[in-house]
Amino acid sequence: MRYLIDFSYSGQLFNGYQKQPKLRTVQGEIEKVLTSINNRQVIIYSAGRTDSKVNALHQKAHFDLKVNLTPYKLKWALNNYLPNDLHINNVYVVADDFHARYMVKSKTYEYNINVGCYNPLLRTHVYQYCKTLNAKDMKRAIKYFKGKHDFTTFSSAEDKRDDKVRTITYAKLRKKGNIITITFKSKGFLKYQVRNMVGLLIKIGEGKLSYKDVSKLIAKKDRRCAPGTAPAEGLTLISVDYK
Repeated sequence: MRYLIDFSYSGQLFNGYQKQPKLRTVQGEIEKVLTSINNRQVIIYSAGRTDSKVNALHQKAHFDLKVNLTPYKLKWALNNYLPNDLHINNVYVVADDFHARYMVKSKTYEYNINVGCYNPLLRTHVYQYCKTLNAKDMKRAIKYFKGKHDFTTFSSAEDKRDDKVRTITYAKLRKKGNIITITFKSKGFLKYQVRNMVGLLIKIGEGKLSYKDVSKLIAKKDRRCAPGTAPAEGLTLISVDYK
């Protein structure tokens, strides 16, 4: 039977999502528990991978089990044995041809920045920038990311895919109190793309670059032109939606 899980995690103590030998990862922890439940190896297939220290509120993954469990019992069993920085929100039975990665319609990421006093309680989920940023110029700048573009400038040198064209369907920045929240939605993102786009927005907020520079940097299609990568802890995968 094929199941789909909706799960959340705090990325601070994980070496990213993807399973790696001798390292603590989100995939590794879930597969370890599922293999025990199933009495044989289980591999899970997620909607996407998150990097070390990146958080998730509603990540998704599918897998097959030989044992027949109700979603309620499977959710209970998983949460009973998983570590407390990883939680299964929901379990669903899906069609045998369902695929958590290839059927994604959109993913939503949020990046949070604290521009007020340092807050140790938020340090694992909000970037503690703790200085003033020009949110007005950042709002002007973020609009240029929306639409279909070649995002090579905002990719990682580790991303070897030839096709770096992505379509951002939603891009918004809002400020509430001392927290700036930046939201991007797309069917897919390149490695480090969101953090690199946020890195540029921070430079614009500092007054070191103009909001008009966004289009120029996109057009260059050169990773060396990007101003920097924002820290991982401010990034959270908010949701994954399917067709």
